Amino acid sequence: MKISVIGAGNVGATAANVLALKNFADEVVLLDIKEGVAEGKAMDMMQTAKMMHIDTRIVGVTNDYSKTENSNIVIITSGIPRKPGMSRTDLIGVNSKIVKSVMDEALKHSPNAIFIIISNPVDTLTYLALKNSGLPRERVIGMSGLLDGSRFEYYLAKAIGCPVGDVDAMVIGAHGDLMVPLTRSATYKGVPVTEYLSAEKLAEIEHATQVGGGTLTKLLGTSAWYAPGTTAATIAEAIAKDTGKTLSCIALLDGEYGEKDVCAGVPVVLGKNGVKKILELPLNAKEKAMFQSSVDSAKDTNAKLKDALK
Repeated sequence: MKISVIGAGNVGATAANVLALKNFADEVVLLDIKEGVAEGKAMDMMQTAKMMHIDTRIVGVTNDYSKTENSNIVIITSGIPRKPGMSRTDLIGVNSKIVKSVMDEALKHSPNAIFIIISNPVDTLTYLALKNSGLPRERVIGMSGLLDGSRFEYYLAKAIGCPVGDVDAMVIGAHGDLMVPLTRSATYKGVPVTEYLSAEKLAEIEHATQVGGGTLTKLLGTSAWYAPGTTAATIAEAIAKDTGKTLSCIALLDGEYGEKDVCAGVPVVLGKNGVKKILELPLNAKEKAMFQSSVDSAKDTNAKLKDALK
């Protein structure tokens, strides 16, 4: 199993490190355009191999896509991160051109790879990657729902006062302030969280989840990286191991949830060929309305792609 991570910034380096720690890939290639950065980070990680019981080989390269040849999975993190005061949509002009170029290069050397897109605005750039490459929707997956769900679970666990691992929750929709935290189906050890938290507190948590990325950007001065990088590695693991796990990921909708020709976060069953199936959840009227607003926001951003790529 060979996995290539394009972009050796905070997110890409974290993804590569977590992939190595998970020890299911034979080789992880970390590529960056800045001379020496990927090589240095790969060397640094490999010098933890004995201590961390890592068997995966990590290779760093500067802008040499030939070293990514025959990758089974390619994770694209390339692009500029958010700064305080920026929305994800503000990144579309620069990042759309970067992702298009990266996809073109990576596909030349790994025509059978499955692609995981992390670059923001991720719903629109996943859509771009699909349309530009002509690949089937099963092979191009965006990262958002699992990350947003992890943030949702963090806030719920903090409010309940329990370990995060005891909470199960999901977020769907576009990766932005209109994402849909599914509070109604969230549970703590199988019991609805509504039994533990007031409606007011749950509304506060929903909002905190929706602006979770912006909160971290204000605190850090740039986009978060530990959780996004780990999310990418977790999605890759589910694909590589053919687990059949259901994770909330960005996928191209083709009739599911009454939508077509738009990418949004939905629960998908993952396997060795990428997306095996998209699950349609039974949403109530409020959730449907929220999901519609979220998807409409993704469509609005998609409409800006044409201008961004001129």
